Amino acid sequence: MSTKGTYRTGATTAVILVTEVLAWGIGLALWFSAAHYLPQFRVQRPEVLWGLLAGPLLVLLYLTALALKNRALHRFSSEALIADMVPGVSSWRSALKFLLLRHGFSFAVFALAGPQMGTRLEEITAKGVDVVVALDVSNSMLAEDLKPDRMEVAKRALSQLIDRMQGDRLGIVVFAGEAYTQLPITADRSAAKLFLNSIGPNLVRAQGSAIGAAIDQARKSFGEDAAKGKAIIVISDGESFEDDGLGAARRAAEAGIIVNTIGMGTPQGAPIPIRLGGRMVGFKKDKQGQTVMTKLDPEVLQRVAEAGNGEYIQATSGDTGVNTMLAKLRGMDQTDLGTYKFAGHEDRYQYFLSVASILIFLGLLIGERTVIVKWSNFMPWNA
Repeated sequence: MSTKGTYRTGATTAVILVTEVLAWGIGLALWFSAAHYLPQFRVQRPEVLWGLLAGPLLVLLYLTALALKNRALHRFSSEALIADMVPGVSSWRSALKFLLLRHGFSFAVFALAGPQMGTRLEEITAKGVDVVVALDVSNSMLAEDLKPDRMEVAKRALSQLIDRMQGDRLGIVVFAGEAYTQLPITADRSAAKLFLNSIGPNLVRAQGSAIGAAIDQARKSFGEDAAKGKAIIVISDGESFEDDGLGAARRAAEAGIIVNTIGMGTPQGAPIPIRLGGRMVGFKKDKQGQTVMTKLDPEVLQRVAEAGNGEYIQATSGDTGVNTMLAKLRGMDQTDLGTYKFAGHEDRYQYFLSVASILIFLGLLIGERTVIVKWSNFMPWNA
């Protein structure tokens, strides 16, 4: 039996627990029904729903607080004085205030989880950069002054570019003594990875390093669109004997296309291995029978990059130079890559957020005590 001026913990506990069980039962029933009968229903951030488990903890804290309040009142005051010390205490108003705040919290958590149902057609304009990578596949790229060899480090660099250029478009030109478009400019990264796996020294019959032809071929890959947001990346050891790489870089720069270069190899160089059936049988030799040493020519690549208003980066076995190159690409002006339409999920969080706001507002508005107004105090004869 509760004393006047204290909280009726027994009745309040029963009401709170029954309400809690009903809320969980109704909530779970609605959740499984929606999952079964409404296939378009989804939650954008399901991990947030774990926050709902804080609800029972709030109930426990509230009931514990009520018991501690009553215990404190009985400890420091007599039953006769409690009603005067804490006038107008209402267990029902206290319980109603808590229930409004507690369930307002649950609706707020669910709104934060991002409930969605239905779809809407959205149109976006994609922005990014167009990049064509000119990859040297000449025999000199098999030299092992980079580990495991120049070709594998170059392909690793290209693979990293494909993975990290999300939202951009990329094309691939392969070259040795001649240059060919291996992959037209595309945003399909899976296709780019597929073509990358097939790249090797046997892809171009004519041997050599026609950097100029590769840059010209890459420039043509962009078509006649505006040159804003377009770049060529030449990945090579720089041993160019066939053509004018500087002239090709200048032509690209005049068209507004930036030419960057990544050097593969070391200035000390290495012999070019000859393999048969996957097994090394020797090294390439010149007409005099001397072993051919292939060396990185950084000066050629630096001059090509300068002529193309770009930058030269030298790769190592541990650093392909892609991070630095990506930073340069991110600093470029972006171009419109096209307008796309897609079906997006319709957000429904606002309904739950509205309910949460109303419940919390009402909970804050309600006091725990009943306001007793003595109208006799307002009578004129008491003035």
